[in-house]
Parts: sequence; C-alpha cells; structure tokens
Amino acid sequence: MMARRATRSSATRLLYASLCSENTITLTSSSSSSSSPFALLIFENGQRRRNFSASNLARAKSDKEAWWKDAMEKLRNIGISAHIDSGKTTLTERVLFYTGRIHEIHEVRGRDGVGAKMDSMDLEREKGITIQSAATYCTWKDYQVNIIDTPGHVDFTIEVERALRVLDGAILVLCSVGGVQSQSITVDRQMRRYGVPRLAFINKLDRMGADPWKVLNQARAKLRHHSAAVQIPIGLEEHFQGLIDLVHLKAYYFHGSSGETIVTSDIPADMEPMATEKRRELIETVSEVDDQLAEAFLGDEPISPSDLDMAIRRATIAQKFVPVFMGSAFKNKGVQPLLDGVISYLPCPTEVSNHALDQTKDEEKVVLSGTPAGPLVALAFKLEEGRFGQLTFLRIYEGIIRKGDFIINVNTGKKLKVPRLVRMHSNDMEDIQEAHAGQIVAVFGVDCASGDTFTDGSVKYTMTSMNVPEPVMSLAVSPVSKDAGGQFSKALNRFQREDPTFRVGLDPESGQTIISGMGELHLDIYVERIRREYKVDATVGKPRVNFRETVTKRAEFDYLHKKQSGGQGQYGRVCGYIEPLPPGSPIKFEFDNMIIGQAIPSNFIPAIEKGFKEASNSGQLIGHPVENVRIVLTDGASHAVDSSELAFKLAAIYAFRQCYLTAKPVILEPVMLVELKVPTEFQGTVTGDINKRKGVIVGNDQDGDDSVITTHVPLNNMFGYSTALRSMTQGKGEFTMEYKEHSAVSQDVQTQLVNTYQATKGAE
Repeated sequence: MMARRATRSSATRLLYASLCSENTITLTSSSSSSSSPFALLIFENGQRRRNFSASNLARAKSDKEAWWKDAMEKLRNIGISAHIDSGKTTLTERVLFYTGRIHEIHEVRGRDGVGAKMDSMDLEREKGITIQSAATYCTWKDYQVNIIDTPGHVDFTIEVERALRVLDGAILVLCSVGGVQSQSITVDRQMRRYGVPRLAFINKLDRMGADPWKVLNQARAKLRHHSAAVQIPIGLEEHFQGLIDLVHLKAYYFHGSSGETIVTSDIPADMEPMATEKRRELIETVSEVDDQLAEAFLGDEPISPSDLDMAIRRATIAQKFVPVFMGSAFKNKGVQPLLDGVISYLPCPTEVSNHALDQTKDEEKVVLSGTPAGPLVALAFKLEEGRFGQLTFLRIYEGIIRKGDFIINVNTGKKLKVPRLVRMHSNDMEDIQEAHAGQIVAVFGVDCASGDTFTDGSVKYTMTSMNVPEPVMSLAVSPVSKDAGGQFSKALNRFQREDPTFRVGLDPESGQTIISGMGELHLDIYVERIRREYKVDATVGKPRVNFRETVTKRAEFDYLHKKQSGGQGQYGRVCGYIEPLPPGSPIKFEFDNMIIGQAIPSNFIPAIEKGFKEASNSGQLIGHPVENVRIVLTDGASHAVDSSELAFKLAAIYAFRQCYLTAKPVILEPVMLVELKVPTEFQGTVTGDINKRKGVIVGNDQDGDDSVITTHVPLNNMFGYSTALRSMTQGKGEFTMEYKEHSAVSQDVQTQLVNTYQATKGAE
C-alpha cells in the first residue's frame, strides 16, 4: 500500500479508507497544479486501470472544490478612491511597505526626489489624477490583495466602468480636516452605481483641526452612508498616539521608525467609557441591518468579537453598512488594522455576483459562477505599452487560463495563444504557469483592445456591452514638425486601441487628421499625452460638433451622364427616387435595386451603389454625412460601348446632388442628456442658463439639499459649460453629459450654419 496525498482533507481520508477495504493497490494524487486534480490509478492482478465510482468521483470533486475555495477565500481585489489630496497615494505607499512589496517609503513630494511608487508619470504628478498604473499585488497574512487603480473622472466613462467592474471592494479615503468633498461624493456615487462594497478610512488625524466625528456625520448626511466607527483614536492632532479597536476592545500603538511594530495593550482607563459607548453605537448600527446580530442585541445577550466581526462582514458585503477606520498614513499609524479590515470585511471573488452578456442571445444577462470550474471568461481592462510590447491586464471571472492555451477574443472572433502569463508587482513581474477565477494577471503579445472579453471558445460572453457610445466632439490635430509624423500616428493608433470611444479619421477636403471623443477634457488629455509620452507637439484646431444631414420627403431623380471626347466615351443613365428611412431604423443608408429586366447590366449596379454612398458622405447643406436615407433605383439606360463602372458611379453622384435639395434636407445636431446636481439655492440660476442654451428640462428631483435636474441640450451650446457651472454654483455644482440622439435643428440655426459653411467655402 502506498499513498501520496497533496491535501489532507477529510474527503481524501474517507476516500483512502474506502479504497483500502477493496484489497487494491491505490495511488491517490491531488495537486492544485495538475490539470486533472484528482486521479485514482488502481493496480489489480498486474493490470492498470482507471476506476471512478460515482461516490469516489463526488468525493474527488469536493476535494478539488476545497482546494479552489480556500484559494478564492484568500483573495481580495480592492481599489483605493478619494478626493484629490486626501492621502490616497501615501496610503498605498504604506500598504506596499507593510506587505513587503517595497523596502523603503518615499513621499509624494519628498525631498529625496524619488517620489511615491505608484506615481510614475509626470502628468499624474501634475494633474493629481491617476492615469497609468493598473494593478499592484501584495500579500498580507497569507491573503493575496490586488490593489487596482480607479480612475475617478466621468469623462472617461468606459475606463471608469471597467475599473469598477474589476473591483470586488474598495476603500474610500476621507480627510479628517477637509471631510466629505465634491470628488468624494462623485467617487462614492460611482461605487454605489456599480454595487461595490466599501470601507471608509478617515486619514490625516495628525493634522491641525482633525475631527473624525465631524467627518463621520458628514458621510452619513452627504453620502447617505449607514456607517459607524470600528476604531476610535487615542488623542488627536499632535497628540495622536494610537487606536482603540472597538470590535476586540484592544488598544494599538505603532512603534519603530516606520510604524512597523504594533504594540497591543489594554484600553487606557480614561478612554474606557467612550470606548463602551462607541462600541454600543457600532452594535446598534449594525443590528439595524443584520437580523442575526439584532436578535442577540435585543435579547441582551453578550456579543463576542467574532459575532460582531461576522455581522459587520455580512452587512458590508450586502452594501448595507460602511465600517469606518481611522489613522494617519503619513505618520504610519492605523494602516495595518485597515489591511486587517480589508481581509475581514471586504468580499472575496465568490461572494460578489458578476454577470456577462450572452452575444448569442441578444446581450441577455448571464450570472457567472465565479469559480475555476466553469468555462474561461476574462476581461482585458487595461493596456500598457511595456518594454516587451503590449501588456494586457486581465481579470479572470470564471475558469482557468494557462500559459500556451488558445483563447478566443469574443469582440473580434480571433483565436490567440497565450505566450506569456505574468503577475504584476507594480513595475516588476513574475512569470506564472496558470491563473484561476478571481485573479488579476497580465499577458504579453496578445493583440486586443481595452474592454475585450476572452473565452475558451465554449461560450460567447462579453463582460461589457459592445455598444460603444458614438463620439460627440471632434478636433483637427496635426504635428508641428513634419518629421514627427511617425511618432504621431503611433500615438494615435495606441490610444485608439486603449480607448474605444477615441476615434481617428481623415477630413477628405482639408486632409487634416480629425480626432473624436466624448468631450473637451477627453480630447485635451490625449493631446497632452501625445506631447508628453511621444514628445510630439501638436497644433489643435477649434472643436467641431459632428452634425449630420437627412432628407424629409421623397424626391425623384433622372440623370444622364454622357461624355464624348474621342475614343471611348462615358455613358450612364439612372432613374429612381430618394426618401427618408422610417424613424428608429437600425440602418443609416439603404440602397434598393428595383429595375426589372436588363435596362442596366447587373455588373454596373455595385458601382451605382458605391456612387450614391460616396455622395451621401457629404451633404450639400454643410458638407456633413447624410443619414437615414433610402435610395431606390427604378430605371436607367446603358450604351453597349461607352458604358463603364466609372460612368455609372459618376451618374449616381450627380443624380444624388440633383435631387437632394428637392428632398427638403435638414441638419441634425447631437443632443446630450445632461444630469446636473446643484445645491437647491442655485437652482433658479442654473435652470435659466439651461433655457438660454436651448435646453429642454425633462426632470427635476430633490436629493437631500441638492436639486437633480435632467435636461436635453444641444452639444453645440455646451462648450465651456463646466467653467460656467462652477462660477454659477461657487464650485459646488457638478454635471454628467452623455450622447442621447441626433435631432433636427431649428430653422434659424440651420440658416446660420448653411451661411457659415458657404462663407468658409467661398473663402477657400
């Protein structure tokens, strides 16, 4: 009898005992790294055979589950979000230091000139916004913690959605002096929208004017947090010494040059009454949202630390409660208990429900099991240009990915091989052979765009909708020096891959490069990144709104294109009509060939369609593309010698121009759905300004002390609105803007646009 066991779980022992009774020679093997984790090889009468009874299989499966359940439970994917200057980067620096990822601490604006580990770009240091880093991995008490950067800005809608999609939990950092600030509200609103459970950390308790209880009350009032403190500080400002843990009723002091030595002691006698009162408040607040704790609390039973721990965890994961931690990252106090809180109260990947969209069933939502047992589903949420080519960050939602495996990009349908699989440690990387659901890894040499979904081919799921919003604003850009053209196009290609809402095109008339995006800030950041990262200075034209043209009534055309100039001439005649497509039509251009017989040989029909398509790229009113138009070809004539594809293509272009103005064309402009959140006292001023901008107010709600106004405003009237809103509301108002539809402009605006277009054309 010989037995080798990788896991000594009760299931393994049971299985082993049952096999011993069969007088067979058994080798049991269970290893988390093998592809068949539990195999039984049975030697009988010198013959080797594989024997799986139903009960043995079930036991083997439960043993396999025990392996991955343990690995998944010891995994956390968290983000750290905050208002600018609340100490987010400083906190991340301490987390990396205490978990052993870095060996010395550098300050954000330190005198040593090194700078914090997470701030690697000049643009990040200047603007105070996170642009580049994606995921840093560290280990705390045998738990793996992936810290993911969360972009906070609404302009980068797709980026925000993907970053929050990848998170299972988050830490919201609040400044003990500044309290709940505007960006804290925005970040919290996004977390709520994407259902991310969170902890709050009140930072900077060492600063003058620190008042954590004021901040806690602000969080309850402004953020609508159902929250309570799980710690209280021992002293404040320059007297801040340590913390009292209200769950375990212990006092923590932080010693050593970097606060790495934690000394646990009893609560100071003078603080016991306050600790008892705050613990009771914590239990009360949690029992309001947790039935199990409420029973014990109402029955006056003693509540043990482990019961309270479990109740806080349940309520936090259900997003009914926000535990509040305290400390000072700069003074190295309170960071380790916060890490303990991440492990104790934030969910592991299996406790969060993620859904995918099934592309075979019209984007129907499918709930993923989140276990390694299912088919592979992974999301590329970030791309980075590394030294060895494109580095793609993947969050695995289901299944297992192995080095050398073939995976399928659902968005493009391409089959790819995984050449190299790595786990990121800030800038360094560690090669791994495989990764399972819940983990965040990076792959090299996989050509894809940000937001692409990868599967093993058995399912066709995408993690985010494939409907990318249409860009609403364009700018003409060109490099200042002619030599920089190569770098310039390289930059544009990379940004297009990283961000699907960023488009690049060419203006056929002027030959200028046109970049399009979701708003002013969106395009400004990209122009700045071209300058910083690729050292290319670009000249930027005026912002241009993407107008469209369409027809409103049916118009007939009958055009003969005839040209004789010695030798073979050109001859082509097309007859038919153009008309508007019905409202809500999914297609923008339709061509129907209704010719009966051979008035025009069938080999010329594609050339006619091509001619009409080309003509519709530039309308006669203001030179913008014509949409929602149906062209029907009913008759025509051809010549045995002179007819050619070119002749019919030209005939189609001129026929379109001939009947276009008869079809009563109108100009369509992009209309934005704008949601404003402003303090009620400024509501009248803001509403008056919206009316001035020809906006239509469709909703007005109260949210506490704020008014939430929903309105539809033409994009052309929204330039510079962020500055105007700030000045109207003393910097307290905020707005989000997304594309709604293209709708017809009023007659006076149309006349003005046509006159401007003709004047610029005449000047050329």
